[in-house]
Amino acid sequence: MKKLTFTVATTLLMSAMNLAIAAQSPSSFTINAEPMFWWAGMENSQLELLIEGDNVAALTPKLSQQQGITLVKTERSTSPNHLFVTLDLHQAQPQTLTIDFYELNNPKKPATATLAYQLKPRTSDSKQRQGFSNKDVIYLITPDRFANGNPDNDNHTTMLEKVNRSDKDGRHGGDIQGIIEALPYLADLGVTQLWINPLLENNQEKYSYHGYSITNFYRIDPRFGSNQDYVNLVQQANKLGIGVIKDIVVNHMGSGHPWMTNFPSATWVNGQASLQQQLPLDFTNHRRTTVQDPYAASTDTQAFSDGWFTDTMPDMNQTDPHFATYLIQNSIWWVEYAGLSGIREDTYSYADKAFLTQWSKAIMTEYPKFNIVGEEWSPNPITVSYWQAGKHNKDGYVSHVPSMMDFPLYEKLIASLTQVEGWDTGLVNLYEMLANDVVYAEPTQLVLFEGNHDTNRLYSLMNEDLALFKMAMAYVLTSNRIPQIFYGTEVLMTSPTKDRNDGLVRSDFPGGWQGDSQNAITGDNLSPAQIEAQHFIKTLLNYRKHSDAIINGTLSHYAPQDGVYVQFRQAGDETLMSIYNKNSAPVNLALGRFAEHIGKHTQASNILEHTEFDLNDSISLTKKGVTLLKLSTLKLSTHKP
Repeated sequence: MKKLTFTVATTLLMSAMNLAIAAQSPSSFTINAEPMFWWAGMENSQLELLIEGDNVAALTPKLSQQQGITLVKTERSTSPNHLFVTLDLHQAQPQTLTIDFYELNNPKKPATATLAYQLKPRTSDSKQRQGFSNKDVIYLITPDRFANGNPDNDNHTTMLEKVNRSDKDGRHGGDIQGIIEALPYLADLGVTQLWINPLLENNQEKYSYHGYSITNFYRIDPRFGSNQDYVNLVQQANKLGIGVIKDIVVNHMGSGHPWMTNFPSATWVNGQASLQQQLPLDFTNHRRTTVQDPYAASTDTQAFSDGWFTDTMPDMNQTDPHFATYLIQNSIWWVEYAGLSGIREDTYSYADKAFLTQWSKAIMTEYPKFNIVGEEWSPNPITVSYWQAGKHNKDGYVSHVPSMMDFPLYEKLIASLTQVEGWDTGLVNLYEMLANDVVYAEPTQLVLFEGNHDTNRLYSLMNEDLALFKMAMAYVLTSNRIPQIFYGTEVLMTSPTKDRNDGLVRSDFPGGWQGDSQNAITGDNLSPAQIEAQHFIKTLLNYRKHSDAIINGTLSHYAPQDGVYVQFRQAGDETLMSIYNKNSAPVNLALGRFAEHIGKHTQASNILEHTEFDLNDSISLTKKGVTLLKLSTLKLSTHKP
């Protein structure tokens, strides 16, 4: 549990605040409620409103005659400017309800303020919405760096940081309209889901483009667009068969959030007492294993979960019950409001682990077919598997998150393709990593990626070797996982390869800005290698849409020999043979070893090169790279592979 220690001075200060609440009678002010509205017919009928207004704690709320709605309780904290009001909606119909606020010490006087609160009708299929799955390919976008569809919103009068495209760490102007305009390109490429880095308001003085320093949890950053623009994006994407996954952060927020000068409670953020007394802050030790380590010292565990990321990212305290409810309702609100098909949860294990169970259970109860993927950046499968739904952990911990990012397999993929082949180096390590699937509850529900906004670019990591690049992409896209690719990978975007290079990794997508010298969407001025890579990915993405072997099939593989690694995916009558060859010189691959899976198949079709040939005793691999063969017993026109 996260605990804060308060000094005598802090206690006296809070007592004085409580006296001030009782003594003040506000005259005219604005009352705000979060969530801004809700829906009738939700699975959880309890709704807690965070009411904010000057000295609102000196008031008491009452409902007018409202059918099917009960005001369960009103709770006050140390803040004179906040109230927590719980409503029971289990019999409520869609309506606009009226909440009157009366002076706490003089409730017979006329209402001081009135709040009209809307309960919207819920769509009939909302609960049964389908989350992302193995049939999908997820395309990750950093919105500030993808496409600038509306230059007029590059800057905003109320936002502190202005656009500066020449600064790799500054805002460049990409927005929601730019993504909308790119949707036909993405659909043609074969993308079926968009994961977009946070679009919520980040009103920070600098380094705000990435979206992870949120300063308003219910507002799209105006430099990206509006809440309605976001809804329009989801709707336009859905029309093209593309779902939208929201990047949600429950661990930290931005230091520019108004809460930082007006905390709703005394325990809203970790280290709040130190902050108010201008004492040094504690920062996270990033020791993620402490959460499940049976030998970990409690001080190490607390330092991990309670410490701040940086001085601009306050650590939210999810053990504050009101804040926990706020965060859960906020996640559900965005799913319902925008029509989302998934959530990607940032820095997953850093939040309080009991809260994470509560949070994930609430969302999956509301949407049983939904999907959530958590980010646990660890190369150890045991560490990652702890957080996946269905895992029987020794300490009894229960999660309800169906998916996790497969960092262990990603890191092994990168290392194995770039290492020199040896008895215990190279492809054999990739082969052996899959044996660790035994520790996962559902390994096929993991999300495997070739890169993301925090990792250096794949083409650069492959030493700009196009053959290795294709091998990595084919492995991700034909794996028994849910695949995810990073924007611009299809046109070989590059970065440095040592250490973190966030600003350069998240460079601008070619053609996303008027006047760009290259354009990935139109193909203008792309190099031959870029065109080849884009065609390769488009071919494979669109093939897997209709491949039951890739989407649902079993996986079998053979230990690598002499720099060649072979996998089989099989479902029904479809068998896909994937051959990963690291040899530059020609190799003759004998097929007798694979008889168990080749079986009675006598022909093969190369799905990348659109050639067919008879399966004989061997296959000639003439160059380094990947060969993907669909096996068949039908007689095809015979060509050399």
